[in-house]
This record gives sequence, structure tokens and C-alpha cells, in this order.
Amino acid sequence: MAKVAKETMASTEAGSRHPNLWPPFTQLASAALPQRIVSGEGSLLFREQGEPLIDAISSWWVTLHGHGHPVMAAAIAEQAQRLEQVIFADFTHEPAERLGERLSEITGLQRLFFSDNGSTAVEVALKIACQWWHNQGTPRHQIIAFDGAYHGDTFGAMAVGERNLFSEPFETKLFPVARVPWPSTWWDDETVDEKEQSALQVLDQLLETPTAAVILEPLLQGAGGMAMVRPAFVQAIAQRVKECGTLLIADEVLTGFGRTGDWFACRRAGIQPDLMALSKGLTGGCLPMGVTMASERIFRGFIGQDPALTLWHGHSFTANPLGCAAANASLDLLEDNPEAFRGFEQRHRQHLEQLKRHPKVSRIRVTGTVAAFDLNVQGTSGYLNPAGPTIKRIAMEHGVFLRPLGQVVYLLPPLCTTDEQLERCYAAIETALAGV
Repeated sequence: MAKVAKETMASTEAGSRHPNLWPPFTQLASAALPQRIVSGEGSLLFREQGEPLIDAISSWWVTLHGHGHPVMAAAIAEQAQRLEQVIFADFTHEPAERLGERLSEITGLQRLFFSDNGSTAVEVALKIACQWWHNQGTPRHQIIAFDGAYHGDTFGAMAVGERNLFSEPFETKLFPVARVPWPSTWWDDETVDEKEQSALQVLDQLLETPTAAVILEPLLQGAGGMAMVRPAFVQAIAQRVKECGTLLIADEVLTGFGRTGDWFACRRAGIQPDLMALSKGLTGGCLPMGVTMASERIFRGFIGQDPALTLWHGHSFTANPLGCAAANASLDLLEDNPEAFRGFEQRHRQHLEQLKRHPKVSRIRVTGTVAAFDLNVQGTSGYLNPAGPTIKRIAMEHGVFLRPLGQVVYLLPPLCTTDEQLERCYAAIETALAGV
């Protein structure tokens, strides 16, 4: 303990580690010192020291249209001059109403519940699902999730996510969840049919028990290693869930707003969930906000004279007008240029075709704006594989910011990324591969 404190203090004295800040997902005793960012423009991050970096992961998957976008900035500034915040339990406002109408039309879900981030959007979906059955007078307790899932870091979200290093200290506090294998696939995968059938058999067996909800990240598990599945598998899940009368929750915190090549992964997969969690790209990455969409049927289960039917949940910044203004501006930009997300997958493919011949590259996959592959390296698979930090360091030395998930290297750049910038990203990856 004293050694850790001493090393941290030494870093602080060097002027590179702020003495009051505690960064996320970071072991300060061993992590590289942070670099100060002074501004951003488009796909570029400008450092206080050093050349600009291409933000190849959209700053943790949130930045849709690029940094410092003038339309986004103007929308937030204009709204700030009119109304910055108001309690949403007693009042409403135009930006929230407009956003509700637009998201309802795009998602096919009629009701919108605001929260603060992706984890809370998932929490709200889980609470709605469980209470809906309770309000019906037929409580159901089983929740089904998928191996490898990540749904956030609050307790309910941790419970339905993969149990691992992140959740281990809280294991005794997490509610039980039934698990189904996730048949992730990649280019030239000859075992995908068998994996899918095996997973569906497990799902069929679990659904024999009355189930409150099945939750999944449609088409793509993000933090689980950019693990992708085929649309037909997602369709098979949705069909089985519907036949059993169970509720389907789609966690589109990462996959929403064009990231998978369509407005939402559910649309690309051809399914309609009962509940949908949204965040990250919701506001174009400019402000924190979460949304849980629900069908009208689910919403009606909370309406009645009995106060016990009420969804007793809320957040101080529910429907924050600034966040709503940013979200509406982001939707405007997406509507004006849908080809920005619909055409990104093909832009990745031409580079991946070259990369697939590399001896250190395996399991190439791509969905929409997200491209990924596994490294053929030694060591434990997963988040702590040491190859990731090596790739990150070398790529940054060549002007590209990557943050591999252990031995999984991925690109998830802003939609404004130019062809030249994307080429630089792949060139940096090839250079980094030589150093692994």
C-alpha cells in the first residue's frame, strides 16, 4: 500500500498525474501517465505536448460526428440561453418532446424514459421488465443474459453482464442470472452454424422456466471483445422470446445511432424488442444522457389508480434540456447524411482484406463502423492480455489512439473520419503488429 502511494505521489510531483483525479478502469500503480488534451476537431485530439492523435475509438465509443462539431456546439449553446434544466416530474419542454417523437418513430417503441447513462438505461429496462410482470399479478423472476455480455457497472447491469475481474468483489451482491452461450463469429468461420444451434438449444431449455426478460446486445458485444453474431441468430432469439411471452431487452448503448450500419442494430437484424437501452451516441457524444424505450403495451402496465403501479424511479437530470438539444442536433446530422454510417463498413473491408494475410491477425470481423480482429499472441486471453497496451503505445507513437480489449484490436472511429485518416489508422496497426 505504501509503495503504491509513493509511486503515485512521485508521478504527481512530476506534474503528469493530477493529485485529485481518479480515472476509470485504471490501475494507477502501473498505468502509463495520462496526456493532457487541450482541444478536439473532427477525428483529431490535440495534445498539450506532441502531434495530434486520430481518435480511432470515438473516445470510448461516444463521439459520432467528431469533436467540436459546429452544429452540435451551436445547438447546446442556443439551448443553454433558454433553459438549462428543469424538474421533469412536474414539467416538460419542447426538446424532450421532439426527441421522444423522433426516437419513437425510429425505434418503433412508443414511450421514452430518460436517465443519465448507459448503465442506468439498462437498470431502468430491467426494473421495468420485472415490475411489469409484478403489476400484472404474475411475477416472474428469471432473467436470461448471454456469456461475454457487458451492460454497465451499476449493480443490476453488472448482474446481467459477464462475471469477471470487474464484478468479482461484488459477486455476493448480484442477483442470479441464467446464461446462454454467445456464438461469436468472424470471417471464414466454419463452426458458426453449430455454435448457433447449440446456443439456441440452451435458450430453449431456459425458456421452459417462466422468464421476465432476455437481455442482449444485438449483433455486437462491445466490451466483451467486439464479439459479433449473425442477424439470423438474433432473429431466432427474438422469435423464441416472443413465442414464450417473455420480454426482450435490447442494449443498444453501443450499437445505436448508426454504429452497426443502420440506425439501430435491431433494425439491421430485423427484430422489434419490447425495451431498448440507449446512450453513448445518443447526444453525439457531447453530453451524458441515457434513454430507455418501451412499447406502449409495457407502458400501459404502469397506469392505474393504485400508486403501487407507478415506476418509482428517477434521476435529477432526467430529460436535461441541453442533452435533449444535443440529441436532436445529432439526429439532424444523421438524417442529413445516412450514408456516413451505411457506407462505413465497406470502407473498413478494403483495409481488412489486406490485413487478413498478416500472421499475427486472426478472426477478422466487421459490422458497420466497427472493425475488429484477434491477435495471435501468447498469454491469457481477455482484458489483461499484455499485447493490448503494447499495441496502444506503438499506435500512439504513430499518431493514432487505440485502446485494445486485451488481445482484441478494434477500430470504431467517428463518422467524419476521412479516407486518409482511416488509412493512417490501419497503417499504425500494421506498424504496431511488428512490435508485439
